Amino acid sequence: MQKKHIYENILVDKSKEEFLDLLNHDNIRIERIVSNGQKSEKDFWYEQEENEFVLLLKGSAILEFENKEMPLIEGDFVDIKAFTKHRVKYTSEDETTIWLAIFYK
Repeated sequence: MQKKHIYENILVDKSKEEFLDLLNHDNIRIERIVSNGQKSEKDFWYEQEENEFVLLLKGSAILEFENKEMPLIEGDFVDIKAFTKHRVKYTSEDETTIWLAIFYK
């Protein structure tokens, strides 16, 4: 067992997002995502087989669903059910955005 910190080794790279698996076990996967202005490509939608609980730890973002937008600030969270079409419309270019994503079945 080893103690780690959620804000350890944050990568600030405007050219790509960082995805780091914190836990990967049978029916659950926990991932830290670091964004620096990245967003989903035009006409791209996530529609994964897993449920996804998303907590915005730092920064700001906008999630887009088929018929609505959801602005997020630090501390906001949302539970996205499996097969729900969604995308990242915006993440701040001025400050790092850190997400905690929990994928579960």
